[in-house]
Amino acid sequence: DTLVGTFQKNKNFGFVIPDDKKLCRDIFISKKNFGKARNNHKVLVQITKYPQKGKKAEGKILEVIGNVNEAGIDMLSLIKDYDLPYRFPKDVVKEAQKFGDKINPNDIAGRVDLRSKYDIFTIDGEDAKDLDDAVCVEKNEDGNYVLGVHIADVSNYVTENSQLDKEAIIRGTSVYMMDRVIPMLPKELSNGICSLNEGKDRFALSVIMEINDKGQVISSDIRKSIIKVTKRMSYANVYKILKYLESDSDELSEQDIEIVKQYEKYFNHFKLMKQLAEILKSKREKDGSLELDIPESKIILDENGIAIDVKKYEITFANEIIEQFMLIANETVAEKFYWLEAPFIYRVHPEPDIDKIRELNTFIWNLGYSIKANKDNIHPKAFAQVLEEVKGKPEERVVSNLILRTLKIAQYESENRGHFGIASKYYCHFTSPIRRYPDLFIHRIISKYIERNYVLSDDDIEKYSEQATKYAKISSEREKIAQKVERDSIDVKKAEYMSSKIGE
Repeated sequence: DTLVGTFQKNKNFGFVIPDDKKLCRDIFISKKNFGKARNNHKVLVQITKYPQKGKKAEGKILEVIGNVNEAGIDMLSLIKDYDLPYRFPKDVVKEAQKFGDKINPNDIAGRVDLRSKYDIFTIDGEDAKDLDDAVCVEKNEDGNYVLGVHIADVSNYVTENSQLDKEAIIRGTSVYMMDRVIPMLPKELSNGICSLNEGKDRFALSVIMEINDKGQVISSDIRKSIIKVTKRMSYANVYKILKYLESDSDELSEQDIEIVKQYEKYFNHFKLMKQLAEILKSKREKDGSLELDIPESKIILDENGIAIDVKKYEITFANEIIEQFMLIANETVAEKFYWLEAPFIYRVHPEPDIDKIRELNTFIWNLGYSIKANKDNIHPKAFAQVLEEVKGKPEERVVSNLILRTLKIAQYESENRGHFGIASKYYCHFTSPIRRYPDLFIHRIISKYIERNYVLSDDDIEKYSEQATKYAKISSEREKIAQKVERDSIDVKKAEYMSSKIGE
């Protein structure tokens, strides 16, 4: 019964033009219901009477968001429209503040100490503040790789039934908008004690995997750990290092080479990371994982939050390294807890309907492609082959988009049904507990199993199974809303950018 729109004022009455174009009628506002709204204000309006027999809906102004042309009002309007909880209640912030910025030495007992065992790196975007994953790679004497994926142990702080936990369930996920983030957890945690900051002692859940040269996980171990990140790296700088190591220095400026040389003592780590990521990527491709190469936009905002440029978001092999390491960690954790028959939240991507595939084939047949499938045999490889064939051709964009529309939407479920898009039998989201509730929930489950020597009571299993089903559903719903808001915020800024080009 509430929506966001632009208020238009007449002498004795006004009306609100809804932002949502699907609501094509204005809402009548009588003078007594103006509140503090002025002409051309963005407002939150409550509908008091729905439209009937040719009469307009009636409403009253609940809140003035700001002037249409004011910086940031477009994003605030989306927040109000989707009713996002963008402020944390005081008791939640208070609970987050009590942890301070140093780990509690009393919590170290029972954890494996990896602080001096490995050189550990975070690799993120330049401006990332919530660093929840770190990695290390070494090579064994027998030529196998040892990959460590260390994820912030958020469940150590966000405990069951705490105020932080209740708020995180409501939010389900962090929402990334153009000029702001609406986080799942207060910044005191997400940018503080839970963030794997360089040189700081931090609690983590570590997955240590031994991987052979075919990309197969030979053995794995999941441990509660204490770590210290050796170096914080950015995707841009890791990419420059990889270019330098490949003797592609002609692509680098003198300034870039100066930056690269600062990290000389870590070169071998990045060399091994690249080798292992290439092995894992190659195995994925053979298994039929779908590479939907649909470009994303990077929108440049000025200091007032106004869109001044739209570029293609550049993804380099440095991004690929983290992507591959996170995928293999997620699979390894999901498989282990599937066979333990533990209460769990999986990331499920069902196979597409055969009717949808037939529809797709009807169209792409004219471009010379077809997906080989029947109702008993639908394999991601068939899609992967077409995506490979179409690469670099004029029709690549349209075919990729049509394939994307044929696929079902991935969601969270308490039952493992595999992930079609990445051609994986077992998959979960384990690597981002700062910004996704399912990750935080399964961290809690994993910790319980480790602490109790992998034996849980029937009562606990029943309780956590019920929670898994409930939270999977809530998280899937919150994720859908977050994606809509994120897409809308990009569209609003693209429109803002293009509005300065009208007539050109």
